[in-house]
Amino acid sequence: MKNKIIFFAALLVHTASLPAQYAHFTTSGTIEFEKRTNSYAIIQKTIDKDNEAWMQPQYDYYKKNNPQFKTLSAKLVFGDNKTLYTPNEADLPQNGMMIENPMLNQFNTIFTDLGAKRSVDQKKVFEQIYLVKDSTRQIRWKITDETREIAGYTCRRANGIYLDSIYVVAFYSTRIPLAGGPESFSGLPGMILEVALPHENITWFATKVTEGYISQNNIVPPQKGKATNEKDLLKTLQDAVESWGQFGKVYLKGFML
Repeated sequence: MKNKIIFFAALLVHTASLPAQYAHFTTSGTIEFEKRTNSYAIIQKTIDKDNEAWMQPQYDYYKKNNPQFKTLSAKLVFGDNKTLYTPNEADLPQNGMMIENPMLNQFNTIFTDLGAKRSVDQKKVFEQIYLVKDSTRQIRWKITDETREIAGYTCRRANGIYLDSIYVVAFYSTRIPLAGGPESFSGLPGMILEVALPHENITWFATKVTEGYISQNNIVPPQKGKATNEKDLLKTLQDAVESWGQFGKVYLKGFML
């Protein structure tokens, strides 16, 4: 009898450990993302004493004719430790106020080789398209114990500093064992399924994850654009918006995200 009790106790322990041992991992597929921006707050930050005479009336008109929150969509395909983030072309701005404001739009198509820690970013800046080839962004992450469920995956929170000064909150899942994420966010021990920039009034979050084989022909770097790197692009943009005041600071930050 004693031996039977020991046997069943061991069986229970073994059974309880099965979910952890045989947890399913998603290594390739497609993630649908939404980018949500507080357009009122973002536009308000572009107004200062030097431009308020013409900006404030435009802002008031925008508030009367547009919702406070703007939602855009994009997809991330991943596989073989590579990712390709592509905005939905239907969401590209056509006309209206602030059509070129990068904080309110999505102008980046980003290929990331997570193994080599290299990225190729096709970035539209006004009428110019740049092809930014550089190493992946270095984000100073601190992982916490907070968790939440996103698109069917349990995710853990991490806080970070991005571009030296932007506070980032991210949630990642180790069940998708790639260190990628939307836009240029990466570097955590699992796929990032939500990113929030609280002080910039922007959030990206996954709405759906579809597991499946992705051909490497569908995860390739963009080719079109003027070749540059992040340092040179930053200098180009700084020179371009130097005299734009607060308006220029918002645009500069948006283009470099």
